[in-house]
Amino acid sequence: MRVRSAVSRISLLVLVASCGPNNRSPASPEAFDADAQIAEWVELWNTRDLALVDELFLSDSSVTYFSSEREGLIEGFAAVRVHHESFGFVAGGTEPEQELWVADVRSSVYRDVGVVGAIWQFGDRAAPPDSISRGPMTVVYVWAGDRYRIAHMHFAEYQP
Repeated sequence: MRVRSAVSRISLLVLVASCGPNNRSPASPEAFDADAQIAEWVELWNTRDLALVDELFLSDSSVTYFSSEREGLIEGFAAVRVHHESFGFVAGGTEPEQELWVADVRSSVYRDVGVVGAIWQFGDRAAPPDSISRGPMTVVYVWAGDRYRIAHMHFAEYQP
């Protein structure tokens, strides 16, 4: 029931974001650059800079996040920030032991909403492929008046 409720909230968020009269639209759908958006998120993970969480996500209670690292829905910006802190993210960043990268990026734009699907990979790029953690991800971005921001993220991990 809780997952169904989260999906309903996400669907409602996408609908409201795409039709809401209070949102200033970007100049055109081409303003959404999926590769640039994902590159910013990859930088967040590879620098562990907590300040980037503040820049990339909506900063209110509507943000939702399904992690591949823990069960359940993470709801609200404060909880998303705490989730990142639990991975060692700090203001100013730190150098992680392993690298994150993304492949097979696909995206669609629906007015003020950009949806990105990709495969995340985490580990040592020089290691054998079967030793690297990886899985599918979906990111929903909404136009927040000044830029696209993350409204929802969903991760899963492929089993070895």
